[in-house]
Amino acid sequence: MMMTERNGPARVPVEIRDFADHLHLGTGFEDDGAQDAMLEMYLRAATSAVEERIGKALITRGLRLILTNWREGGQGVPVAPVVALEEVRVVDAAGNARTVPNVTLRVDAHRPVLLGSVSVPEGGQVEVDFTAGYGPDPADVPPDLRHAVMLLAASYYENRSGGQDHWPFGVLALLDAHRPVRL
Repeated sequence: MMMTERNGPARVPVEIRDFADHLHLGTGFEDDGAQDAMLEMYLRAATSAVEERIGKALITRGLRLILTNWREGGQGVPVAPVVALEEVRVVDAAGNARTVPNVTLRVDAHRPVLLGSVSVPEGGQVEVDFTAGYGPDPADVPPDLRHAVMLLAASYYENRSGGQDHWPFGVLALLDAHRPVRL
């Protein structure tokens, strides 16, 4: 299984100015935006780490899941929330693709499932194009997840010389409610 972004998120789940205010940067001076690229880099790194830890896409974007086999009875999607299933294709070993029409999405807050029967040819694969995320704007992301991203980005900023090998407790506490439960 492999998942790739078809189009990455255009935004981060925290506004750069809000993050700069959280860090108390440049208060009382004219804002020339000189640090914006660096602050955005920390926010993107924190967003990626949070998304990986909880298995959720925060800002809406297109993703492609590539599978070499299909689980009958329901193929799990490793990221949530899935808001749209665009297309499911079977690609044979020669690269010929055909659309599979009868696959549907069972929505779930933690582990959405694709339902339907798909036959994968020898040496072929299944490509699933879908859209996942809470929404296109930071305001669409749950406030506790936005705050977790900001706290983790601030930790990255404060410890930019290295030396920190753990997650801040406050970030972990905010993420606990969003982690999938495994039984």
